[in-house]
Amino acid sequence: MRIGIFVGLGLAAGALWAWNSSLLAELAAAPEIRLIAHRGVHQTFNRDGLTNETCTATRIDPPRHAFLENTVESMRAAFEAGASVVELDVHLTRDNQFAVFHDWTVDCRTEGKGVTEEHDMATLKGLDIGYGYTADGGKTFPFRGTGTGKMPTLTEVLGALPDKRFLVNFKSRRSEEGDALAKLVEATPAWRPALFGVYGGDVPTRRSLELIQGLRGYDKSSIKNCLLSYLAYGWTGVVPAACHNTLVIVPSNYAWLLWGWPHRFAQRMREAGSELILMGAYDGGDGTTGIDSIEELGAIPDGFDGYVWTNRIEIIGPALKKAERGPGA
Repeated sequence: MRIGIFVGLGLAAGALWAWNSSLLAELAAAPEIRLIAHRGVHQTFNRDGLTNETCTATRIDPPRHAFLENTVESMRAAFEAGASVVELDVHLTRDNQFAVFHDWTVDCRTEGKGVTEEHDMATLKGLDIGYGYTADGGKTFPFRGTGTGKMPTLTEVLGALPDKRFLVNFKSRRSEEGDALAKLVEATPAWRPALFGVYGGDVPTRRSLELIQGLRGYDKSSIKNCLLSYLAYGWTGVVPAACHNTLVIVPSNYAWLLWGWPHRFAQRMREAGSELILMGAYDGGDGTTGIDSIEELGAIPDGFDGYVWTNRIEIIGPALKKAERGPGA
C-alpha cells in the first residue's frame, strides 16, 4: 500500500515537473534580449536606506559621464548604447503639457521649489535640472549650470527621437494624465508605435489602457495580482487573466518560483499576449533595480526572449553586443 502511494506521488510529481519543464517549451523562433534603459543614461546613486523622500541627487556616485536623466541627450545616448526602449517619467503641468522629469517636486534636482505638476512648462524650462547633484556631500556640484532648459516635454521627446519606443511612468494618480496621453496619440497617430507601454500611478495607467487600443501597462496592484495568481495555479498551465495582454515584471531573485521558468513561463506569457520584463533583484524598495553590472548578466537565462531592465545601459548594452559577437570580439 505504502509503496503504491509513494509510486503514485512520484508519478504525479514527475508529471507536474514535465508539464512545467522548460525542456518542453516551444522556444521563440529567434530569441532576443531587448533592453529597457531606466531614465536613459543617468547618474547612478547609493540605494542604501532609500525612501520615497530621499533626494537621490545628493548621493550620486562619482560621475562617469555628463548625462542627466530624462533628457533628450540621455535618451539618445541610451538608444545608441543598445536600448530597445527608454523608460521616462511624466507630470501633467498646469498648462496641460507632459513634463519629462522624475521627482514629485523640483526641490531636489533644481534651484526651484514646489510640486512639479503645479508649475507651468515655461517655469520648468527655466530651471537648472543639474543644480542639486553632488557626489561629495555638497562640496562640489559638477552639473550645476549645465541643465537649464533641458527638461523636455513628452512631445519634444517623441519629435526628437522618431521611430524609438518609450515606457511612460505616470508619477501621479490623476485620471487626466491618461486622458491627456490618449489625446496626444489621437492628435498625432504616428506617435502611437512609440508607446511601448505605461505604468506607475494606477488611475492614469488604467485610464490610458482603456482609451488607447492595444496599449500594455501595469501598476503595483495588477502585477501583484498576476504573479500571485500564477504562483497559485500556474502549474496547471492556465495563465491568469491578470497576466494577459500586459507587461509582466519578474524580479530576478524570485524568478525561480514561477512555474516553468524560464522558457515554459515565457512561452505562456507570449501566448497570452504579454511582454516579459526581467528586473534586477527585488530589495523591498521602489522596484527599479535592474541588471546593472557584468556579474548580474548571469541572471539572464540562456535563450531568454524578452526585455531586461537596466539602470546602466552604457555598460550592459555594449557588454551584450560583445557577448553576441562571441569570445575575443
